[in-house]
Amino acid sequence: MAETSLLAGRAVLVTGASGGIGRAIALAAARAGADVALTWRANEDGVREVEREIRTLGRRAAVIRLDLTDEGSIGGVGPAARDALGGLDVWVNNAGADVLTGANASHPDVQKLDLLLRVDLRGTMLASWQAAEMLGAQQEGGVIINMSWDHVLTGMAGRNPQMFAAVKGAVLAFSKSLARSVAPRVRVNVLAPGWIETGFAAGLDEGTRLAIAESTPLKRWGTPDDVAGAAVFLASPAAAFLTGQTIHVGGGAVMA
Repeated sequence: MAETSLLAGRAVLVTGASGGIGRAIALAAARAGADVALTWRANEDGVREVEREIRTLGRRAAVIRLDLTDEGSIGGVGPAARDALGGLDVWVNNAGADVLTGANASHPDVQKLDLLLRVDLRGTMLASWQAAEMLGAQQEGGVIINMSWDHVLTGMAGRNPQMFAAVKGAVLAFSKSLARSVAPRVRVNVLAPGWIETGFAAGLDEGTRLAIAESTPLKRWGTPDDVAGAAVFLASPAAAFLTGQTIHVGGGAVMA
């Protein structure tokens, strides 16, 4: 991704920045001129590598551990990021629970649902409220970006998609109400990724992967960098007249 100056002089917090989409957003923000605070929960090696890459780009980076199931941990992340970077302009709530790969994939449905509700919904709401209070108290305001899912608008068969659609649909609805509540000082927008090349995609058989690509109007899977590009745009002055909006980063699989 080419370097730009869209976020020059800004400080950006990205939760869940140790890998995947969060890693891509953090690096894209740094390439666009921002200093970046990175949160992690379990993958310290991954987040330290992102930290090194950001510093190689000549930007400041701060690493903060965050557990979105812990209210105290959430309450400390904003002040820690602001203190480390000397300010905070953009807060990206990217972190979420993985119930599709690893140990969580074999858990009972109710256990998966409880985790999604605690992390993706409750965690995002608590973090967003903190972000809105912090950014709204600043003269220049700020930006919040939350993560949903493109298929919340169309639905998808299956127990995991049902749970994911319910939780990510709630994030979408919450974000719209938050955007109305904190305007005009704080802008709140949503990214809704679709079929993105992450750990889940790597575990699919080749036939399924090809079928998904073929069903997408742009005829490919998306990449974390595709999502990161949209995040940098929403965080930048180029999106200064956008709030309460959702960008679907899914190659046209869902159009709204």
